[in-house]
Amino acid sequence: MGFLSPLFLLGLLAAAIPVAIHLIKREDPPKLLFGSLRFLKQTSKKLILFQKVQQWLLLLLRSLLICLVVLAFARPLLYQGSLAQLVDAEPESVVILLDTSLSMQFGDRFERAIEQAQDVLDGLSSGDEVAVVTFAAGTQDTRELSSDLDSQRQFIEELEGPGYERVRFYPPLQLADDMLARQAIHDQRRVVLISDFQADGLSDDVQGWRLAPGVAFQGIDVGDERSSNLTLTDVRAPMQVMETTDNYEVLARVRSTGSVFQPRANLTLRMNGEVVGQEAVDLGDRSEAVITFPFELEDSGSYRGELRLSDDDFDVDNRWYFTMNVLPPMRVLVINGAPSSDWFDDEAHWFVLALEGMENSPFAVTTTTPSDLSADMLASSDAVVVLNLDTLPAAFVDDMSDFVRQGGAVWFAPGDRVRADAFSRSFAELSPATLQAPNVLSEAEYQLIADMDRRHPALSGLNVDWTARFQGFWQVTPSDEAEVLMRFDSGAPMVMERSLGDGHTVLLTTSLDLGWSNFPLQGLYVPFVHEMLRYLIQPPQQQGAWQIGDRIVLDESMLDARRVSGEELVLTQSDGQQVRIDSQSPYYTASMPGFVEGPDNRTLAVNIEPAAAQLNRVAVATVNDRILNPETTPRASEQVRSAQLIADLEQPQRLWWWILLVAALMLILEAWIANRTYR
Repeated sequence: MGFLSPLFLLGLLAAAIPVAIHLIKREDPPKLLFGSLRFLKQTSKKLILFQKVQQWLLLLLRSLLICLVVLAFARPLLYQGSLAQLVDAEPESVVILLDTSLSMQFGDRFERAIEQAQDVLDGLSSGDEVAVVTFAAGTQDTRELSSDLDSQRQFIEELEGPGYERVRFYPPLQLADDMLARQAIHDQRRVVLISDFQADGLSDDVQGWRLAPGVAFQGIDVGDERSSNLTLTDVRAPMQVMETTDNYEVLARVRSTGSVFQPRANLTLRMNGEVVGQEAVDLGDRSEAVITFPFELEDSGSYRGELRLSDDDFDVDNRWYFTMNVLPPMRVLVINGAPSSDWFDDEAHWFVLALEGMENSPFAVTTTTPSDLSADMLASSDAVVVLNLDTLPAAFVDDMSDFVRQGGAVWFAPGDRVRADAFSRSFAELSPATLQAPNVLSEAEYQLIADMDRRHPALSGLNVDWTARFQGFWQVTPSDEAEVLMRFDSGAPMVMERSLGDGHTVLLTTSLDLGWSNFPLQGLYVPFVHEMLRYLIQPPQQQGAWQIGDRIVLDESMLDARRVSGEELVLTQSDGQQVRIDSQSPYYTASMPGFVEGPDNRTLAVNIEPAAAQLNRVAVATVNDRILNPETTPRASEQVRSAQLIADLEQPQRLWWWILLVAALMLILEAWIANRTYR
């Protein structure tokens, strides 16, 4: 037997009241002195004994009457087991989703989330089962459904803390729904989402998706009603610039993302740890502002840039990291095979003018003739351009071959003075094609550029008019290793490329002066020359910054160096932790903001996603309306469900009614006995 209102049992103490009254009012007969007892009637001993029995019976009836009334109010229930077992009559399967995204680092949100998760576990009983899933942009750690509540509690206690990713609600909700559908053993199912309910978490709304029918949803909000925060949402910094550039510039966008507007802050720019600029940020009445940082750098090399906001309560999103390469001028050696005293007819004039005829040119050009060539000239160059020349000394050609294999570049532009057989003999190991015969058209005829590989790095940025007219060009036979980049409208190759070792060679089948075309007078000429040389000389432009969650493909040269040396590829994150990279899977997934150190002085800059620091929140009711299935009956609280279960079990018994009926009969009996009691 159990009692539904056990506190009423304290009323049993009232059963002592009749006893106390009896003892207090018990009469002590006075002693009187009589001269003679012959005039007093002698009372029968049986009568005296009967009166005492009546009094004790009344005392017992009155105490028992109080006890029955108390028992009736305590509502006794006949049940095989304890009331705790009765409450557990409907065990449930629960999945706890715990937010570990970046915004949970704000204040003590994560600590409150841990406390709430523990409270949910404390509210469960031994018959229930629970799973725990941590999530941010996707699901992270998962503990499957289990009735071992202590193990799940320990798992929550040992969580390290939130990371740096943005939050997305739908992936963990879909996982929880799937776990309950596949693994739950109880009909009662519930998903508990503990988060600060960042509004960005619903940005990837999955149209039409809802929890399965019957799955209840409980949202626990651990966010702050008021939050003040400034964040760097975007930074535009040059990734690769030339040393000849006078001024560099970085643009930073600052936004107020909290519920309380913060109008002011200070922004500092550091390059290689040194402060190169400071600006005051004043948003005024705007939500964001763009700050411009002009600065200068003296030397070429790799630089680490860092923008840092101050005067903010949330420091995690106040920094932006980037890398920038300052390159020295590109050194170009031009070998002029047809020099002329008349600049208009000089083979190299138009080409050199295209390279140096601009302020702060990125090129340093050395012009020479075949007779003045030296090995030192080749060693101090990044690229060699051979204009209208068919032969060079064999020793120098061998040096050029080694030069290309070690990463250099050679650009051939044969003209009207080139002999096909001499060119093919001298440059057979370098040229992308074998020259056959010149094709010089009549005055009324010409060829146009008709096709080009727009995916090629040297040509992808050429967005100009292709109106140049070509009246002469070489017919060629491309080598097996060559790739045709541009063609004339007749289909004949115009530009071909060949890879040799770590370098490249390029063949232009026409001249770069006015001998066979009007090409140098067209708007395409200068960008074509510049982009082709940039491609041949400069290393591929590396991305200056990545974001948390990006899968970074590591530099191939870095991997090749490690494969040759047999050393293990190791990256060092900003917290000092080392990450070992498998050479068969050369990827690194960015997980922490800051600079990641790699071999060969390679540095990766990693930043948080701007959306991750948006502290705007969404109401729990909004999330509930979006995901709760309309076929799911609203779930009552545990107290309401317990009371309903108890009431349903008690209803057919109604013991309290029978107890009150017995009490009423005893009250009648007590009144009848009391009226017949003699004093």
